[in-house]
Amino acid sequence: MYKTIVVAFDGSEYSKAALIESSNRIKRHGGKIIMVHAVYFDEEEFGAKPEQLEKRFELGKKICYQAKDTFSSEFKIDIESIVCEGEPPSVITDIARERQADLIAMGTHGRKGLKRLIMGSVTSHVIVNSPCDVLVVKRPCDECTGIYESILVPFDGSEFSKEALGRACQLSKVDGADITVVYVIPRYEEMIGFFRTESIKQSLFKEAKRIMDEAKKVASSYGASIATTIQEGHAGDKIIETANSFKNDMIVLGTYGWKGVNKAIMGNTTERVIMNAHCPILVVR
Repeated sequence: MYKTIVVAFDGSEYSKAALIESSNRIKRHGGKIIMVHAVYFDEEEFGAKPEQLEKRFELGKKICYQAKDTFSSEFKIDIESIVCEGEPPSVITDIARERQADLIAMGTHGRKGLKRLIMGSVTSHVIVNSPCDVLVVKRPCDECTGIYESILVPFDGSEFSKEALGRACQLSKVDGADITVVYVIPRYEEMIGFFRTESIKQSLFKEAKRIMDEAKKVASSYGASIATTIQEGHAGDKIIETANSFKNDMIVLGTYGWKGVNKAIMGNTTERVIMNAHCPILVVR
Protein backbone atom coordinates (compact mmCIF):
# COMPACT_ATOMS: atom_id res chain seq x y z
CA MET A 1 0.00 0.00 0.00
CA TYR A 2 2.76 2.44 0.95
CA LYS A 3 5.67 1.38 -1.25
CA THR A 4 7.72 4.59 -1.30
CA ILE A 5 8.00 6.39 2.03
CA VAL A 6 9.80 9.70 2.49
CA VAL A 7 11.07 9.99 6.06
CA ALA A 8 11.94 13.46 7.34
CA PHE A 9 15.14 12.83 9.30
CA ASP A 10 17.19 15.13 11.53
CA GLY A 11 18.81 12.59 13.84
CA SER A 12 16.44 13.26 16.75
CA GLU A 13 14.82 10.41 18.67
CA TYR A 14 11.45 11.23 17.17
CA SER A 15 12.71 11.25 13.60
CA LYS A 16 14.32 7.88 14.41
CA ALA A 17 10.89 6.74 15.60
CA ALA A 18 9.42 7.69 12.22
CA LEU A 19 12.26 5.82 10.51
CA ILE A 20 11.73 2.71 12.64
CA GLU A 21 7.98 2.83 12.05
CA SER A 22 8.54 3.11 8.29
CA SER A 23 11.28 0.45 8.25
CA ASN A 24 9.03 -2.07 10.00
CA ARG A 25 6.34 -1.47 7.41
CA ILE A 26 8.66 -1.74 4.41
CA LYS A 27 10.24 -4.90 5.85
CA ARG A 28 6.83 -6.60 6.03
CA HIS A 29 5.26 -5.29 2.85
CA GLY A 30 8.13 -4.34 0.54
CA GLY A 31 9.10 -1.01 -1.02
CA LYS A 32 11.77 1.57 -0.22
CA ILE A 33 12.51 4.47 2.11
CA ILE A 34 13.87 7.83 1.04
CA MET A 35 15.43 9.55 4.05
CA VAL A 36 15.47 13.35 3.64
CA HIS A 37 17.59 15.82 5.61
CA ALA A 38 17.20 19.52 4.79
CA VAL A 39 19.90 22.09 5.55
CA TYR A 40 18.31 25.52 5.87
CA PHE A 41 20.41 28.44 4.62
CA ASP A 42 19.80 31.65 6.54
CA GLU A 43 21.65 34.48 4.77
CA GLU A 44 21.75 36.54 7.93
CA GLU A 45 23.12 33.65 9.96
CA PHE A 46 25.61 32.37 7.39
CA GLY A 47 26.59 35.79 6.08
CA ALA A 48 29.01 36.20 8.96
CA LYS A 49 30.09 32.56 9.07
CA PRO A 50 29.55 30.97 5.65
CA GLU A 51 31.66 27.95 6.66
CA GLN A 52 28.78 26.91 8.95
CA LEU A 53 26.72 25.90 5.93
CA GLU A 54 29.34 23.39 4.81
CA LYS A 55 29.66 22.09 8.36
CA ARG A 56 25.91 21.53 8.55
CA PHE A 57 25.98 19.68 5.24
CA GLU A 58 28.73 17.42 6.51
CA LEU A 59 26.87 16.82 9.76
CA GLY A 60 23.66 16.01 7.85
CA LYS A 61 25.50 13.57 5.60
CA LYS A 62 27.10 11.89 8.61
CA ILE A 63 23.78 11.56 10.46
CA CYS A 64 22.03 10.11 7.42
CA TYR A 65 24.91 7.79 6.48
CA GLN A 66 24.99 6.29 9.97
CA ALA A 67 21.21 5.84 10.09
CA LYS A 68 21.11 4.38 6.56
CA ASP A 69 23.89 1.92 7.36
CA THR A 70 22.29 0.84 10.63
CA PHE A 71 18.70 0.51 9.44
CA SER A 72 19.49 -1.06 6.06
CA SER A 73 21.49 -3.74 7.85
CA GLU A 74 19.03 -4.29 10.69
CA PHE A 75 15.83 -4.38 8.64
CA LYS A 76 17.30 -5.70 5.36
CA ILE A 77 15.52 -3.02 3.35
CA ASP A 78 16.36 -0.47 0.65
CA ILE A 79 17.06 2.99 2.07
CA GLU A 80 18.18 6.02 0.08
CA SER A 81 19.36 9.22 1.76
CA ILE A 82 19.15 12.75 0.39
CA VAL A 83 20.77 15.80 1.99
CA CYS A 84 20.04 19.13 0.35
CA GLU A 85 19.71 22.82 1.05
CA GLY A 86 16.38 24.52 1.57
CA GLU A 87 13.43 25.15 3.85
CA PRO A 88 12.65 21.75 5.44
CA PRO A 89 8.90 21.71 4.61
CA SER A 90 9.53 22.60 0.97
CA VAL A 91 12.39 20.14 0.62
CA ILE A 92 10.34 17.30 2.12
CA THR A 93 7.21 17.90 0.04
CA ASP A 94 9.14 18.63 -3.18
CA ILE A 95 11.10 15.38 -2.93
CA ALA A 96 7.94 13.45 -2.10
CA ARG A 97 6.33 14.93 -5.20
CA GLU A 98 9.34 14.34 -7.47
CA ARG A 99 9.79 10.75 -6.32
CA GLN A 100 6.05 10.03 -6.35
CA ALA A 101 6.05 8.95 -2.71
CA ASP A 102 2.98 7.30 -1.22
CA LEU A 103 3.64 8.52 2.31
CA ILE A 104 5.65 11.08 4.28
CA ALA A 105 6.60 9.98 7.81
CA MET A 106 7.61 12.55 10.41
CA GLY A 107 8.46 12.45 14.09
CA THR A 108 7.31 15.09 16.53
CA HIS A 109 7.85 15.81 20.19
CA GLY A 110 4.10 16.02 20.83
CA ARG A 111 2.33 18.81 22.70
CA LYS A 112 5.41 20.91 23.45
CA GLY A 113 6.83 20.60 19.97
CA LEU A 114 3.53 21.23 18.26
CA LYS A 115 2.55 24.41 20.07
CA ARG A 116 4.08 26.22 17.13
CA LEU A 117 1.62 24.77 14.64
CA ILE A 118 -0.38 27.99 14.48
CA MET A 119 2.82 29.89 13.71
CA GLY A 120 3.68 27.44 10.95
CA SER A 121 5.95 24.58 12.07
CA VAL A 122 7.59 22.08 9.73
CA THR A 123 4.90 19.52 10.57
CA SER A 124 1.95 21.77 9.77
CA HIS A 125 3.49 23.06 6.53
CA VAL A 126 4.20 19.53 5.35
CA ILE A 127 0.65 18.40 6.12
CA VAL A 128 -0.84 21.39 4.31
CA ASN A 129 1.30 21.02 1.19
CA SER A 130 2.01 17.31 0.98
CA PRO A 131 1.15 15.52 -2.28
CA CYS A 132 0.50 12.30 -0.32
CA ASP A 133 -0.59 11.01 3.07
CA VAL A 134 1.42 12.10 6.12
CA LEU A 135 2.13 9.93 9.15
CA VAL A 136 2.94 11.85 12.34
CA VAL A 137 4.76 9.63 14.84
CA LYS A 138 4.70 10.72 18.46
CA ARG A 139 6.01 7.83 20.51
CA PRO A 140 9.50 6.81 21.63
CA CYS A 141 11.53 4.45 19.49
CA ASP A 142 11.13 1.45 21.78
CA GLU A 143 7.38 1.50 21.10
CA CYS A 144 7.64 1.71 17.30
CA THR A 145 6.39 -1.41 15.53
CA GLY A 146 4.72 -0.17 12.35
CA ILE A 147 1.79 -2.43 13.24
CA TYR A 148 -1.68 -0.96 13.76
CA GLU A 149 -4.28 -3.24 15.28
CA SER A 150 -6.91 -0.69 16.32
CA ILE A 151 -7.73 2.35 14.16
CA LEU A 152 -9.97 5.30 15.03
CA VAL A 153 -11.54 7.32 12.21
CA PRO A 154 -13.34 10.61 12.96
CA PHE A 155 -16.20 10.81 10.45
CA ASP A 156 -18.58 13.65 9.61
CA GLY A 157 -19.94 12.50 6.24
CA SER A 158 -17.71 14.85 4.23
CA GLU A 159 -15.80 13.58 1.21
CA PHE A 160 -12.58 14.06 3.15
CA SER A 161 -13.72 11.87 6.02
CA LYS A 162 -14.85 9.26 3.48
CA GLU A 163 -11.34 9.27 2.01
CA ALA A 164 -9.92 8.76 5.51
CA LEU A 165 -12.29 5.88 6.21
CA GLY A 166 -11.42 4.31 2.87
CA ARG A 167 -7.72 4.46 3.72
CA ALA A 168 -8.37 2.93 7.12
CA CYS A 169 -10.25 0.08 5.43
CA GLN A 170 -7.28 -0.50 3.11
CA LEU A 171 -4.92 -0.59 6.09
CA SER A 172 -7.27 -2.98 7.86
CA LYS A 173 -7.11 -5.41 4.95
CA VAL A 174 -3.31 -5.37 5.05
CA ASP A 175 -2.78 -5.39 8.81
CA GLY A 176 -6.01 -6.95 10.09
CA ALA A 177 -6.81 -3.87 12.18
CA ASP A 178 -10.14 -3.24 13.88
CA ILE A 179 -11.79 0.06 12.89
CA THR A 180 -13.89 2.29 15.10
CA VAL A 181 -15.62 5.29 13.55
CA VAL A 182 -16.54 8.22 15.78
CA TYR A 183 -18.98 11.04 15.09
CA VAL A 184 -19.02 13.97 17.48
CA ILE A 185 -22.29 15.89 17.81
CA PRO A 186 -21.23 19.53 18.11
CA ARG A 187 -22.66 21.71 20.85
CA TYR A 188 -24.29 24.25 18.59
CA GLU A 189 -25.83 26.07 21.53
CA GLU A 190 -22.35 27.10 22.64
CA MET A 191 -21.62 28.50 19.20
CA ILE A 192 -24.83 30.33 18.38
CA GLY A 193 -26.49 30.64 21.76
CA PHE A 194 -29.75 28.71 21.20
CA PHE A 195 -31.54 26.64 23.82
CA ARG A 196 -31.61 22.99 22.86
CA THR A 197 -34.97 21.36 23.43
CA GLU A 198 -35.57 17.62 23.65
CA SER A 199 -36.84 17.58 20.06
CA ILE A 200 -33.66 19.30 18.84
CA LYS A 201 -31.60 16.76 20.78
CA GLN A 202 -33.46 13.89 19.15
CA SER A 203 -32.99 15.48 15.76
CA LEU A 204 -29.23 15.80 16.32
CA PHE A 205 -28.94 12.15 17.37
CA LYS A 206 -31.04 11.09 14.38
CA GLU A 207 -28.63 12.95 12.10
CA ALA A 208 -25.69 11.33 13.90
CA LYS A 209 -27.16 7.87 13.31
CA ARG A 210 -27.66 8.70 9.63
CA ILE A 211 -24.01 9.71 9.34
CA MET A 212 -22.90 6.49 11.07
CA ASP A 213 -25.06 4.46 8.66
CA GLU A 214 -23.30 6.28 5.84
CA ALA A 215 -19.94 5.31 7.33
CA LYS A 216 -21.01 1.66 7.42
CA LYS A 217 -21.90 1.85 3.71
CA VAL A 218 -18.50 3.32 2.89
CA ALA A 219 -16.76 0.56 4.85
CA SER A 220 -18.92 -2.09 3.24
CA SER A 221 -17.87 -0.87 -0.22
CA TYR A 222 -14.30 -1.74 0.81
CA GLY A 223 -15.36 -5.11 2.18
CA ALA A 224 -14.71 -4.00 5.75
CA SER A 225 -16.79 -3.96 8.91
CA ILE A 226 -16.60 -1.21 11.52
CA ALA A 227 -17.72 -0.38 15.03
CA THR A 228 -19.30 3.04 15.57
CA THR A 229 -19.60 5.41 18.46
CA ILE A 230 -21.42 8.73 18.84
CA GLN A 231 -20.00 11.35 21.19
CA GLU A 232 -21.08 14.84 22.08
CA GLY A 233 -18.93 17.87 22.74
CA HIS A 234 -15.86 19.51 21.26
CA ALA A 235 -14.66 17.38 18.34
CA GLY A 236 -10.93 17.49 19.07
CA ASP A 237 -11.31 16.62 22.75
CA LYS A 238 -13.79 13.81 22.11
CA ILE A 239 -11.65 12.25 19.37
CA ILE A 240 -8.70 12.12 21.76
CA GLU A 241 -10.82 10.81 24.64
CA THR A 242 -12.26 8.11 22.40
CA ALA A 243 -8.82 7.06 21.16
CA ASN A 244 -7.62 6.78 24.74
CA SER A 245 -10.72 4.89 25.87
CA PHE A 246 -10.56 2.37 23.00
CA LYS A 247 -6.74 2.18 23.21
CA ASN A 248 -6.47 2.87 19.50
CA ASP A 249 -2.92 2.74 18.13
CA MET A 250 -3.64 5.00 15.16
CA ILE A 251 -6.00 7.87 14.29
CA VAL A 252 -6.79 8.39 10.60
CA LEU A 253 -7.93 11.90 9.71
CA GLY A 254 -9.16 13.42 6.46
CA THR A 255 -7.10 16.45 5.45
CA TYR A 256 -9.92 18.97 5.20
CA GLY A 257 -12.51 17.16 7.31
CA TRP A 258 -13.56 18.50 10.71
CA LYS A 259 -12.74 21.98 9.47
CA GLY A 260 -9.25 20.58 9.12
CA VAL A 261 -6.48 21.99 6.97
CA ASN A 262 -6.57 24.69 4.35
CA LYS A 263 -3.77 26.37 2.46
CA ALA A 264 -3.40 29.09 5.08
CA ILE A 265 -3.51 27.39 8.47
CA MET A 266 -4.30 24.11 10.14
CA GLY A 267 -7.82 23.99 11.55
CA ASN A 268 -8.51 23.84 15.25
CA THR A 269 -9.72 20.23 15.45
CA THR A 270 -6.96 18.70 13.32
CA GLU A 271 -4.35 20.71 15.19
CA ARG A 272 -5.82 19.75 18.56
CA VAL A 273 -5.78 16.04 17.73
CA ILE A 274 -2.17 16.13 16.52
CA MET A 275 -1.11 18.14 19.55
CA ASN A 276 -2.74 15.92 22.17
CA ALA A 277 -3.18 12.39 20.83
CA HIS A 278 -0.80 9.77 22.21
CA CYS A 279 -0.77 7.53 19.14
CA PRO A 280 0.44 8.12 15.56
CA ILE A 281 -1.85 10.15 13.32
CA LEU A 282 -2.27 9.42 9.62
CA VAL A 283 -3.46 12.47 7.70
CA VAL A 284 -5.04 11.41 4.41
CA ARG A 285 -4.96 13.52 1.27
